[in-house]
Amino acid sequence: MARKIGSRYTAHQILGRGSAGTVWLGEGPDGPVAVKLLREDLASDQELVGRFVQERSALLGLEHPHVVSVRDLVVDGNDLALVMDLVRGTDLRTRLDRERRLAPEAAVAIVADVADALAAAHAAGVVHRDVKPENVLLDMQGPLGPGGAHPALLTDFGVAKLIDSPRRTSGGRTTAPTTRIIGTPDYLAPEIVEGLPPRAAVDIYALATVLYELLAGFTPFGGGHPGAVLRRHVTETVVPLPGIPEELWQLMVQCLAKAPASRLRASELSVRLRELLPMLAGIPPLDVDEPDEPEQPEQQEEPAADPVRRRGVVPLVPGSATDSNRDTHTSMRVPGPDELAGGALGTARVPRPAGGHRPGSARHRAETVRKRRLALSAAAVVLVAAVGVGSWLASSGDTATPPAQDGKNSAPARPAP
Repeated sequence: MARKIGSRYTAHQILGRGSAGTVWLGEGPDGPVAVKLLREDLASDQELVGRFVQERSALLGLEHPHVVSVRDLVVDGNDLALVMDLVRGTDLRTRLDRERRLAPEAAVAIVADVADALAAAHAAGVVHRDVKPENVLLDMQGPLGPGGAHPALLTDFGVAKLIDSPRRTSGGRTTAPTTRIIGTPDYLAPEIVEGLPPRAAVDIYALATVLYELLAGFTPFGGGHPGAVLRRHVTETVVPLPGIPEELWQLMVQCLAKAPASRLRASELSVRLRELLPMLAGIPPLDVDEPDEPEQPEQQEEPAADPVRRRGVVPLVPGSATDSNRDTHTSMRVPGPDELAGGALGTARVPRPAGGHRPGSARHRAETVRKRRLALSAAAVVLVAAVGVGSWLASSGDTATPPAQDGKNSAPARPAP
């Protein structure tokens, strides 16, 4: 069913749904467009509408070949919408779900494109704040790049900033944005978890996490309860991925540094990645398995069950459901220092060889116990066999002729009569 969006656009069909709104295939004066219609509760927030209008010039001025351009911002009654270029293709999450992991050359080519987009945005003073595979679109009509990668475009600029801003409570007071976290847990930089204002470096951390995920098939600190995911970002060190050149690994480590100042700028990251492309040609996808899910403590209350397990998807608010397209851009309070101090759920996820189990996991312990039992059984069989042989030798010795005695301790022979 078609619906009017403002006076210039018509939305025809839904392309996808997310936590911030719904994306429609639309038509405008200049042809097909994508229309992101924000949720009604957001559209009814007058302060948010005001920020929406203030961001108009910054968003409309962001033009780059690897950015999905915002053509218009519509405020009309209950409708609050971003009108964007329509990209003929799919998102990176869909490709990752289909292929599980990408060859290093293709993964690096895609991430280099996104780094170019971030460099342009950061130069214009815009921080994306929600870089993840769902927000990277692959242009299937564009020319193929290194490793057969389609051109990558970054979308959803401005949505995080619009939602994550101070708001006035019913008493007229303003809530501080640092009292809660906006974003997707697997890709959140440590400084966001600690409640610091997000700068350009948070996008570099998130993009390096995306690159890790494209190579490994899972994120370095994801898995388990969302509180554990946030804690790992702050306290744990990323575990090396086997099978990639050392130069690429060191680049990823630098961009995943806990200190924002230690990370590369987007423009530097793009140049470094493209320099590495020649040495990655022909390297197949890595042969590693996803780590076992961290065990939940017995007293931990389980979140609402999700009928389909999806990588990189955990609701930040316990009991809430994830969105159908894995867009988990929601909010939660900033954890306290005691909650970030580590503990049983604060261990990093260790990549393991194909077919193996993560050391310390339930499956690894069960396998260790099984091997130990087999070893003990084998030892018991050897012991029983040894005892049997000893008994047989002892019984054989009872019937044999006794050995001749020497003359030192024997009685003298009696003369013959």
